[in-house]
Amino acid sequence: DDDDDIPQLSSHTLAALQEFYLEQQQREGMKTSQGFNHYSIGSIEEDWQLSQFWYSDETASCLAKEAVVAAGKGGRIACVSAPSVYQKLKEWDGEDFSVCILEYDRRFAVYGEEFIFYDYNHPLSLPENLLPHSFDIVIADPPYLSEECLQKTAETVKYLTKGKILLCTGAIMEEQAAKHLGVKICKFIPKHSRNLANEFRCYVNYASGLD
Repeated sequence: DDDDDIPQLSSHTLAALQEFYLEQQQREGMKTSQGFNHYSIGSIEEDWQLSQFWYSDETASCLAKEAVVAAGKGGRIACVSAPSVYQKLKEWDGEDFSVCILEYDRRFAVYGEEFIFYDYNHPLSLPENLLPHSFDIVIADPPYLSEECLQKTAETVKYLTKGKILLCTGAIMEEQAAKHLGVKICKFIPKHSRNLANEFRCYVNYASGLD
């Protein structure tokens, strides 16, 4: 029988697949239902191939509040590879600040003019209208735990910021973070919506509310 050569899925695998598709349909249904906020964390799915791991809602809120306070009234905030914080800030639209997102994932282009395509391998390949030292605070979350990635992202951060830097990266990057950005570790421990194997921390170069 020719069918003998066709690989068959186990009943367990089949059930898991069906559950996955059902969850996907439910998420899509929520997105199209009335009142869906397309700025909500998770409205754009994580892509692990791009090393994307979204913050928990509580962490995103904490970092967003810190950014607003640090930026000051009418302040400008840049989120470099930190879409969860950008999305949380946009949920508070109407507050007295402006924000933009620098991100490699072009799905975030749905956010219009505030989206700026960003590849850390080309740290200063930025639009001409993105003037140097034009942001009151820059929040950065380099996608990879490597000194090369941190060093290149640091070039972007130093170009954009007027001075204040909030960096989110692994605890193992503490020495490199101090070396490339002059930031110190905070007491606040950020959490992700899915647990990561690596311990994650926040770093700042100013007196913040994260200690």
